[in-house]
Amino acid sequence: MRTLFILMYLFPLFFAEISISQTLERVRSFDSAEAHQGVAVDGSYFYPVATTSISKHDKETGEKVAEWMPDDQTSIVHLDSGVIVDGKLYASHSNYPGIPMTSSVEVWDTETMKHIESHSFGIFRGSFTWLDRHDQFWWAGFANYDRFAVATGRDHRWTTIIKFDDNWNLLESWVLPEQVLNRMKPMSNSGGSWGPDEYLYLTGHDLAEVYKMSLPESGSELVLEEIVPITTHGQGIAWDRSNEKNHIYSIERKEKKVVVSELKR
Repeated sequence: MRTLFILMYLFPLFFAEISISQTLERVRSFDSAEAHQGVAVDGSYFYPVATTSISKHDKETGEKVAEWMPDDQTSIVHLDSGVIVDGKLYASHSNYPGIPMTSSVEVWDTETMKHIESHSFGIFRGSFTWLDRHDQFWWAGFANYDRFAVATGRDHRWTTIIKFDDNWNLLESWVLPEQVLNRMKPMSNSGGSWGPDEYLYLTGHDLAEVYKMSLPESGSELVLEEIVPITTHGQGIAWDRSNEKNHIYSIERKEKKVVVSELKR
């Protein structure tokens, strides 16, 4: 009884800083062998991203209609998240788990699923895990991991969110608050997508939750607004910006599923 009393007393203190007024409720899911790293979505299709391949599926039926696989001319090591902008699929790419960390943006034509462009960051701020287009700028996450701390001199706390212009010039960058980093460690930030409410939603590598973030009025640390429960565990995410703007796409990698969730208040 004494232990129970102590737990009841400490419970609200432990969670006092975590606000939960929203949830992401699963509305449907689709099987996909490529649901391993992340997913992108447009008006008619979703695009599960595997480590070295991408597939294209009908949003209504889940049927695979096309896929891209690397050939001898394409040096793809580790894809992560993706976003669709003007008929092109932009994906984050790195040499994970290679050291030193290198990163690039890789681009596909969504109509033909042909690889058409590449922009290399070389050795940069970490391992490039996600990108998004918002407010006429590019936004991206560069992860750092505890497992590479000795080799790189950077642990998970060095994870950085960056704002780029159209030519991939760095404009601004931010770090994550301690309460978010503590939930991501020893891994890092795996996914990010700007929501319909103008907040940036981030995911870690493992936990079934999404971090609703805002830009700070001053300083270099993003502000945690809320921790939103979701049924999938970490990895890449993408808000649907077509006809279902309150729906977010994520993956459950253990089940090889793409999951569609609706934001509920």
